[in-house]
Parts: sequence; C-alpha cells; structure tokens
Amino acid sequence: MSLTAPLAHLGAMVLAALAATGRLALFAGRTLGHLLTPPFYLREFLHACLQIGWLSLPVVGLTAIFTGAALALQIYAGGARFSAEAVVPQIVAIGMTRELGPVLGGLMVAARVASSIAAEIGTMKVTEQIDALVTLSTNPMKYLTVPRVLAATLTVPLLVAVGDAIGVMGGWLVGTERLGFNSATYMKNTIEFLEFWDIGSGLVKGAVFGFIVALMGCYYGMNSGRGAQGVGRATKSAVVAASVAILASNYVLTEVFFSA
Repeated sequence: MSLTAPLAHLGAMVLAALAATGRLALFAGRTLGHLLTPPFYLREFLHACLQIGWLSLPVVGLTAIFTGAALALQIYAGGARFSAEAVVPQIVAIGMTRELGPVLGGLMVAARVASSIAAEIGTMKVTEQIDALVTLSTNPMKYLTVPRVLAATLTVPLLVAVGDAIGVMGGWLVGTERLGFNSATYMKNTIEFLEFWDIGSGLVKGAVFGFIVALMGCYYGMNSGRGAQGVGRATKSAVVAASVAILASNYVLTEVFFSA
C-alpha cells in the first residue's frame, strides 16, 4: 500500500465534508431567499407551528422540570463544600435561562422535529410527491421548506421561554420541599438576580436552534436516498447534524454574547 494512501483518504474526506457544507449553505441561502418572496402558504405554516411548537411542549416541559430539579440538587451539594448553599436560586435561574433551557430544549426539538421533517419529506420524495408538486407548478422549497423553517424559528424561542420558567419552578420545588429554602426568599433571589439579557440571550439561541433544526430536517429530507433505507439514513443524519450544529452554534453564540 502506498504511503500516500492515508493522506489521500484523509484529503478525500475533507473535500467531501467541504462539498457537503457548501451544498447545505446554498440550501440555506435559497431558503432565506424564498422567505422574502411570495407566494406564502399560510395553512402549511400554521400546521408546522402546531407540529413543531405545541406538540413539542410536553417533552420540552418534562426535560426542563427535571433538569431544574437536578441542577438545584447538584448546586446545593457543590455549594455545601464551601458554605455557599444560598446561591442555589441564582445559579439555577442563570443556568436555565442562559444555557440549559435553550440547549436542552433545542436538542429535544431536534430529536423530535428534525427526524419527523426528514422522514416526511424523504417519504414524499420516494413516493414522487415532490415531483408531483413540480408538475403542478408548485415550488417544493416554498411549499415544504419555508413554512417549516419559519415556524421553527418562531416557535422554538417560545418553547425555550416556557422551558426556562418550568425549569426554574423545578428548582424552586426541590429547593423548598427538599432543601429547606423559604419559598418567598427563593423567588425573590431568583427575580432580583436575573437580568433581561440572561433571558433574551436564551431566546435568541432558541431562534437560531429552531432554524437549524428545521433546516437540517428539510435538507436531508430533500436529499434522501431512494427506498426505506434512504429515508432511514436521512432521518438519522438530520438528527445528528442538527444536534452537533446546535452544540457548536451554542458555543459561538455564548462567546459572542458573554465574552465581554
């Protein structure tokens, strides 16, 4: 085997990754372009809001309440090592609103929505329904991609806001019932410690994460292979790509928001 074979293999992988990134960037650009031009499919948009926003609320709420409760226990246990148990309300609030609420909410939506969108659009491609849309002079991106991307971008911040509130309430419940905090004092410390940008940064992250989730689902669905295996691979790839992109963009946004 040639000594250059490993380097050639590595180079091929890098080139393939760059090509895939370019295709995704072009897809995102076309999606943003279609957002600004008619026609607009209001019925598809409202249906996507229901599917992505309302029906994702239970899983986001359950994730948030257990995360807030576990966070309160962990902070109390860690703070007890240097007599700082009193910081539980403040750290739970800032941890949920800045980081855990948006990230875990985004990941839960990615697991539920990206897979669903990729499977739905991939199945439409396999059964030639997308070709039928083209035959009917309907742009598939405007009919399938734009409503879902717009709905996710608008509804995921709302899910994050609800998740933040539920997570803080989970911490409050554990703090008052399990750790012996006074209820009024706990809520007072939480409200006084939080700043507007703590909440606002999480909502901005939620909008970015929602865009990523829907974009990945639509992209991999549109580029799904033929047959059941192709749809399965598209679904898996959409969830993995959306999850990794959420974690990477979370770091970038945190660096931008709080580096000062």
